Amino acid sequence: MVVLNKIYTKTGDAGETALGNGARVAKHSMRVTAYGTVDEVNATVGLARLHADGETDEALARIQNDLFDLGADLCRPDMEMDGEVEYPPLRMADSQVERLEAEIDDMNEALEPLRSFILPGGSALAAHLHLCRTVSRRSERLAVELATVESVNPAAVKYLNRLSDWFFVAGRMANDEGKSDVLWVPGANR
Repeated sequence: MVVLNKIYTKTGDAGETALGNGARVAKHSMRVTAYGTVDEVNATVGLARLHADGETDEALARIQNDLFDLGADLCRPDMEMDGEVEYPPLRMADSQVERLEAEIDDMNEALEPLRSFILPGGSALAAHLHLCRTVSRRSERLAVELATVESVNPAAVKYLNRLSDWFFVAGRMANDEGKSDVLWVPGANR
């Protein structure tokens, strides 16, 4: 259980923060940037939920919880030590990726195939979901970059990759099952 009695600690005043294993690193380190961007994705999902209801809101709530799991995963760099610690860290699981895939497939069945790229927008929910998509893509790029120099759970990267796809398809669903998608017209303003 997490207990936060005091919100500010002053331990980061010199530009460092603690990872999940207790190690102190610069706040601009690749790992902190990666899980900080996951937090940013979560905040955009919170905005999208202001416009969602029913099953979409429930799915977004699950994603928000997953994103906290993902942040917890990314803040623990010592994956090779997972089996040796008294309390193994929380890691993303393939089942979370598979759930996203199943939800994408279910939503996609209601959609006509795309014949053009679409512009972010349409309904308020769709616009917010496209923002979620772009921030999750950035988060994925940062996690992939981090994985080139430090250990990163492969399921975490897969989750981020599927998540942006989920937001894309959900955005189309939010636009009257794609009927109100805003289509890109190449060179329209030349």
